[in-house]
Amino acid sequence: MSTVAEEPAGARTARGREQQRELYGAPLGDRVRRLTCALGISQARLARTLGISPAMLSQLVSARRVKIGDPAVLARLLMLDQRCDAARMPPVPQAVDALLDEVARARWQWAGPRIPAPRGRRGPARGSAADALRSIAEPARLAAAAAALGPAFPELAEVLRQAAGRSGSRHPA
Repeated sequence: MSTVAEEPAGARTARGREQQRELYGAPLGDRVRRLTCALGISQARLARTLGISPAMLSQLVSARRVKIGDPAVLARLLMLDQRCDAARMPPVPQAVDALLDEVARARWQWAGPRIPAPRGRRGPARGSAADALRSIAEPARLAAAAAALGPAFPELAEVLRQAAGRSGSRHPA
């Protein structure tokens, strides 16, 4: 029986890429190449934007490392991937700089990535799950849903309570 150390490098890489495909829908090398080409940036610049070292990104791209361990890094990668899909191609360099700055400043919270307001503007962060729920239901309905889900799904109930404006309360008012 062979051990991982005895497994040929090509087989380890193929296995790593397949695991990434299962986790992320595609090997990370494919996603990173698409982003760096579309934005006209280096892998090192992408790594800085995501909040990881260039060496760590290189290991992920080559599938020597399979998983992104930090949820904030994964959230930034997903955010950049979504924004890149919606961006005008080829992008204007100033727009790329602004996009990378926005993604780098995004902070992960359990309710989702919190995107800071553009510089010079005040206002709440956009894009959380609670914000999305508020856009489709009244606070009373969100509180009722939280009460119904609370015993079986406390994490989901907490997001509903936050959206209803009752963060941290265990029972709707």
